[in-house]
Amino acid sequence: MPFRVSGLNPEPFCHLYGLSEAQLLAQGARRYTVDKTPGFPDRIELRDLAPGETALLVNYTHQAADTPYRASHAIFVREGAQKCVSVIDEIPEVMQRRMLSLRAFDAAHMMVDATLVDGRQARETVERLLSNDSVAYIQAHYAQRGCYAARIERE
Repeated sequence: MPFRVSGLNPEPFCHLYGLSEAQLLAQGARRYTVDKTPGFPDRIELRDLAPGETALLVNYTHQAADTPYRASHAIFVREGAQKCVSVIDEIPEVMQRRMLSLRAFDAAHMMVDATLVDGRQARETVERLLSNDSVAYIQAHYAQRGCYAARIERE
């Protein structure tokens, strides 16, 4: 079953690019200079940032629907990222390197299934979850810290 893994639209984060440390703190954000890889998974470009790049740690509402599953959590975005990455029928390397929590939601944004999977075996699990007609989309989270990783939908 063809599927698409999508990074985030950079637009909601662009106003943070270039702010001073004090201005970022006032927005509830922090700036980090990447010092190792892997370690700073970008949610826009769906890749691990390289040493020397700048990451912004921000709170992101990944489940905005007015349901009991409404949720937000900390994520990294690359400061300056301008283009959302979207891939078809593949799990990005940044996700393959980590244990994932895959959470399947229906059209009413209610969770209908969830599982933990090693990112290297995520493809089969994504296909199984999407084979359920009640599943509208999957949210992938990095299991260790619980951070949102990407959205997965049928192509």
